[in-house]
Amino acid sequence: MKARGLLARRRPARWLHRTPWERGTAAVIGLGLVMLMQPWAIEVYSYGFTVLLAGVIGYSIAGKLPHGS
Repeated sequence: MKARGLLARRRPARWLHRTPWERGTAAVIGLGLVMLMQPWAIEVYSYGFTVLLAGVIGYSIAGKLPHGS
């Protein structure tokens, strides 16, 4: 009984906390926007939407992670 109570109160791993993932994916979104707005390289522009979409999907997944204490 006591061991079960310890498992129920266990905190998630530090790398699973919401804040670092939200910051990282927000940076990916910003990078995707910069890639879409730059006028110099068509190759960078062509991957801009893919990077932006990956950031948005990552941000929506990060929003479901637990808050760190």
